[in-house]
Amino acid sequence: MTAHRQPALLATDPELASLVTAEETLQARTLRLIPSENYVSAAVLEASGTVLQNKYSEGYPGRRYYEGQQNIDRVEALAIERAKGLFGVDHANVQPYSGSPANLAVYLAFAKPGDTVMGMALPMGGHLTHGWGVSATGSWFRGVQYGVRAEDGLIDYDAVRELALAERPKILFCGGTALPRTIDFEAFASIAAEAGSVLVADVAHIAGLIAGGAHPSPVPYADVVSTTTHKTLRGPRGAMLMCKEEHAKAIDKAVFPGLQGGPHNQTTAGIAVALHEAAQPSFTAYAHAVVANAKALAAALLERGFDLVSGGTDNHLILMDLTSRGVPGKVAAKALDRAGIVVNYNTVPFDPRKPFDPSGIRIGTPSLTSRGLSVDHMPAVADWISRAVDAAAKGDEPALAVIRAEVSDLLAAFPAPGLPVA
Repeated sequence: MTAHRQPALLATDPELASLVTAEETLQARTLRLIPSENYVSAAVLEASGTVLQNKYSEGYPGRRYYEGQQNIDRVEALAIERAKGLFGVDHANVQPYSGSPANLAVYLAFAKPGDTVMGMALPMGGHLTHGWGVSATGSWFRGVQYGVRAEDGLIDYDAVRELALAERPKILFCGGTALPRTIDFEAFASIAAEAGSVLVADVAHIAGLIAGGAHPSPVPYADVVSTTTHKTLRGPRGAMLMCKEEHAKAIDKAVFPGLQGGPHNQTTAGIAVALHEAAQPSFTAYAHAVVANAKALAAALLERGFDLVSGGTDNHLILMDLTSRGVPGKVAAKALDRAGIVVNYNTVPFDPRKPFDPSGIRIGTPSLTSRGLSVDHMPAVADWISRAVDAAAKGDEPALAVIRAEVSDLLAAFPAPGLPVA
């Protein structure tokens, strides 16, 4: 019998231990296509579960409000230096608990309640924290939104400029959660300069692609770069704010004491490990493979008659409009889940359906690339998706079971990083 990976957890709380084991098995045996998910390495998992969990560390390295920080300061300094080196930034703050708190810190640093802020509309591919109405950022600030063109699903930079000059936002966000095309950071910088706005590039989804040279970097153009540390960067669930030196004090003050108390030191350690991994040549190969896989998968889906927003992808993400297939996104996503293919249902630009029952699904290639799947496997993945969507339309559960078995058979040959099961 194989020893349990968490023997103390098993002995103390077998119910919880069984759920962790079940999740390990699920992640190992399903094809994970949610573009914001990934597999962290065993090293990142280990760093995230260390005794650093036991330490409170309010403040910053060398300027703490608690004693006993000799090792913690070095851990955080290591993460900061690695972030600065990897992304080529003047300043990095690795303390934000996640992406949304990181973005809230940006507001605290540069705006006051009621000020105008501007970002991509959520239904068009933006993020809640870019001033969307149901978010605190849309309640405390006056949010105005830009979108994409109906005819091609691309950002109209002339329209963005016109809106920015009319509204003069304090903060202009670029980036989002469902953008399959390359962001023109230089164009956004020109618009922000003309409008007198602070440009914030939210690269949470594409940070790993930027680190690996598979997507242009916003660093030469943006005042602030906000990112999570998971997704394509393959780190723990955390975030970073990077900026020009002139904004360093404002950003640090906004994170602590503005929004947070003590940082999560175990997460900081995991971030440091992930940044070290992302600086290796193997990660550069990984980032380019993510994009190659996404392009190959998009091409295979187009061959099977799917409608893709913007007609394809430049990065890790594909947004599919299932209207022509006669299957709502939610129905398709749940059917795919039963087939062992994990996606999320998602609105598409100008979607006539409601957000909780939209027309599309969102998929991506970070996780399957981490497992070692290549462009040669993408036609099979597209075929599974096509068969599962057709099965969803017909209510054909046996067909979904067949697909699930096929998925499991393939994945058995490609073990997931950091998982103890195949």
